[in-house]
Formats: sequence, structure tokens, C-alpha cells
Amino acid sequence: MIFTTITEDLQKELKKNLAQIRFLLKKNPAIAYKTIGEIGKDVGKKYNIELLVNFPHRGKIENFDMYGKQDLSFIVNMEKTNFPIKRSIIKEKAKEIFGNVETEDAYMYEGKEGVKVFLGPENEAGRKEDRIDILPHSLHVWYEFTEPVAEFCNWLLENVYLMKEKQS
Repeated sequence: MIFTTITEDLQKELKKNLAQIRFLLKKNPAIAYKTIGEIGKDVGKKYNIELLVNFPHRGKIENFDMYGKQDLSFIVNMEKTNFPIKRSIIKEKAKEIFGNVETEDAYMYEGKEGVKVFLGPENEAGRKEDRIDILPHSLHVWYEFTEPVAEFCNWLLENVYLMKEKQS
């Protein structure tokens, strides 16, 4: 449940700072974006990761209700180039959770590996933007954290990135 713990922590911190963020968005959007990024990094430090809050499309930064609920990157260990389990297991788990979902190998060069899980239809340009990019060193979720997405990401952080809940 580490993914859920991290994202709920992030959502709580973003909500706590929402008035300031909204003010900054009106005065200086670049500083607002930087502030959101710093909040993400501070939350990530608690879990020994770099947590990046992304706004991949124009206008997403104004969607306050979705802060910390989509489009996050978890940088776990930049030294890793291979998964601790077979890519096929990751793809099987994606199909188990999401049903008939498209998966593919990705970033397969220079001894590196990765997996993409496509969750949505193609956009006007013919690209599938709604996806989860799974790399040995990082996890990038370009989709809303629905219940199945959270379940899959919890599984990934525990079984691929070997992250465990902090014992209190």
C-alpha cells in the first residue's frame, strides 16, 4: 500500500498549500509550478524517492481537485537498469488488474529494459498518452489514480521497486 500512502501524503500537503498555490498561479504561474514541485520533492524525501508532480498538458495546473491524483513520477534508484523480476510478470499483473490492456516492452537498448501499459485510447495525433511507464529506476503514471491504477502501482512499488511501508 506504499503507493497509496505516498499519494495520500502528497494530496494532503498540496491541499494544505492550495490557497498559496492558487494565489501564485494568478501572480506568477512559474513560481506556483515550482512550489508544487518542491512540495512533491519534500514528500518524496520522506519515502527515500524523488517525487515529481507533472502537468503534461496546458491547463492541467488549474485542475486543483486532481493535484496528487494523476501524472506523477517516482524516481526510485537511477542506478538500476534491470528489473528484479521478469518483464512478463509485470505485463501479466497489468492484464490481471486492468483486463484486456495493451502492454509492450520499452527502452530496450544498452542493456536497459522497461514496460509500458496503455490505459486509454489514442489522442488526435495517434498517440496513447494515458499510460504507465515502468522503468527499473522509475515509475511514471500518466493517468488518474483510479482504484485499479492504485492497486497496480502498489504492487509495482512493493514487487518491482522493493519498497515497503515504514513501520511506525
